[in-house]
Amino acid sequence: MSFVIPASPVASVPVLGTSDRFPVRRVYCVGRNYEEHAKEMGFTGREPPFFFLKPADALVVVDAGTTGSLPYPSLTQNFHHEIELVVAIGVGGHNIAAADAFKHIYGYAVGLDMTRRDLQNEMKKQGRPWCIGKAFDHGAPIGPITPAAQAGDVSQADIWLQVNGETRQSSTVAKLIWNIAETIEHLSAAWELAPGDLIYTGTPEGVSAVVRGDLLEGGVSGLGELKLRVA
Repeated sequence: MSFVIPASPVASVPVLGTSDRFPVRRVYCVGRNYEEHAKEMGFTGREPPFFFLKPADALVVVDAGTTGSLPYPSLTQNFHHEIELVVAIGVGGHNIAAADAFKHIYGYAVGLDMTRRDLQNEMKKQGRPWCIGKAFDHGAPIGPITPAAQAGDVSQADIWLQVNGETRQSSTVAKLIWNIAETIEHLSAAWELAPGDLIYTGTPEGVSAVVRGDLLEGGVSGLGELKLRVA
């Protein structure tokens, strides 16, 4: 097969402790999946889960023990951090039952769903899609993937983020409104999941803006840390 233009490289994430890499197909994100974050965004209650996507080439891959560079994006004056547990799908499927969901997981990682909040809010006011607020270049930082067998009980893990050494977000994955298995069940009813899919599972309360020069350090217990400086 020949292409009329050079093919784009396959996005991939390192697998912790190995030279292997996890090829990325799609990046799904869950909106407002922690109750206190839903409240700070002006919503309450356990609403049905909803999803949006980011392009695979929006990933900013940060190797273990290093500090990545996160470019400050264009068009925004209100650039927000959202620390998240990321689920990596190893076995695809459609209409996956929650009881079977963990059979489809390859591993887990720490991610950031970066958001151009002012652009997102403006699109919401106009009733328009808010891809411009979420699906932009460099909008999905991620650390190495830890295989599920090595990750421990992720469903009870602490999740946190500091900016310049000050804690901004601190919670536990146990507070997800729709837990990992339920999220996979709902998501796979809408899309057929495939090996290489990533799911950003939602962020706890405490989201706020960062500026150039800020150092972001976040983590999920059992999965290590993700560190980036805003460039």
